[in-house]
Amino acid sequence: MNPHKATILIADDDDDIRLALELLLMAESYKIIEASNAKEVIVQAGRYQPDLILLDMNFSRDTTSGQEGLDILSQLKPYNIPVILMTAWGSIELAVNGVKQGASDFIEKPWNKIKLLNSIKQQLSFARLKDEHQGYRQLLAQEDSKPWVCQSKSMANIEQLVNQIAPTDANVLILGENGTGKSLLAERIHQLSNRQSSPLITVNMAAIPENLFESELFGHQKGAFTDAKQNRVGRFQLADKGSLFFDEIGSLPLSLQPKLLRVLETGQYEVLGASQTQTTNVRLISATNADLNQLVANNEFRQDLLYRLNTLVITIPPLRERLEDIQPLAENFITQFCVKYHKGNLVLNQDAIEKLKQHNWPGNIRELSHSIERAVLLATSLEISAQQLLLDIADTGSNAMVLQPLEQAERQLIEKAMSVSSGQVIEAAKLLDISRNALYRRLEKFDIKYES
Repeated sequence: MNPHKATILIADDDDDIRLALELLLMAESYKIIEASNAKEVIVQAGRYQPDLILLDMNFSRDTTSGQEGLDILSQLKPYNIPVILMTAWGSIELAVNGVKQGASDFIEKPWNKIKLLNSIKQQLSFARLKDEHQGYRQLLAQEDSKPWVCQSKSMANIEQLVNQIAPTDANVLILGENGTGKSLLAERIHQLSNRQSSPLITVNMAAIPENLFESELFGHQKGAFTDAKQNRVGRFQLADKGSLFFDEIGSLPLSLQPKLLRVLETGQYEVLGASQTQTTNVRLISATNADLNQLVANNEFRQDLLYRLNTLVITIPPLRERLEDIQPLAENFITQFCVKYHKGNLVLNQDAIEKLKQHNWPGNIRELSHSIERAVLLATSLEISAQQLLLDIADTGSNAMVLQPLEQAERQLIEKAMSVSSGQVIEAAKLLDISRNALYRRLEKFDIKYES
């Protein structure tokens, strides 16, 4: 946000304090409005909709508890304006209470000029990014609706559990094979939680280079390291008041695990290149297909961190164990792809339905989605046939194996794995039981195109 256009409401009953802050902030090109009592704060906030509020925690009612400031803070919630609390009687307990009730930061009087200006700049920048992210999420929700299917008994049991735990703030660990819908379940938990109006931020831990993990999670300031050309807001700050989803949590480097543990225990962290401690309030949802207990036994994952992650554990069954869900899932995908490719209202014929139920689905829901997309593209009438699903090509249990040159078979397996994983190299490598680097070499060898 351009500081020349940012308006700040200074709320304090001390005339000298308001004057000092006004002179400081006007020198930085901020526009200033003032409020000297609790009622005036609410009136000015509603009338001018400032970009940020500096709120004293003690007005006329008392001088030390900060309760009046917390009361005003609760009344400001509907305006969704960043609030930095100020008090001469600061304490950790008061700061935590203020942040829990929606404050963005906490400044103790007498303030440090540089820290105060940095906090204001950071909160204004974060508010802009949060607005952009919220708009982006709403656009995605409109364009890519993902229905939740739970007709099978196992998924109905999961739905019952989700409805019970979603309103709590307990951390959740989701287990299951690749492609079973772990990220969709994380979205479901967030949608049913008390944090649904705030962001759900997703981090694919397996896709982040190890040297960028700390910057990705906690953010960095310009100049914090060689390639830090500008400030970066970390995922914990983006997800503040909302939910943070760590996919492939087993990929988190051991060296970074103590820092994640600290955030989960205290809600505190530092931005790279900054000395000021930040506070965050997130609900953590994690997912993995790895055996975390085995990683703990191998000294590759901290046991105390695992205990923080697995307050509640939900295991999603593979698609082959939830046959009742296959047809409704397939029909949802048909609707989605018919819209995408401007097709008519296609339906599965009975042979196609039986074929879907007989297939083993090693790639689970992701493979089902790809198969239906292909069938929609191949359909020449309003019915999708079993042949158009092309599942016989992928049936590894068939005795009718076609003999062919080894390199040709290898290429077909790699193309199939990339197709099932929707082009995700890491997941395709897991399906083939080879390393990511080994798959990269083969992709280059066979000139198979992929997104880097």
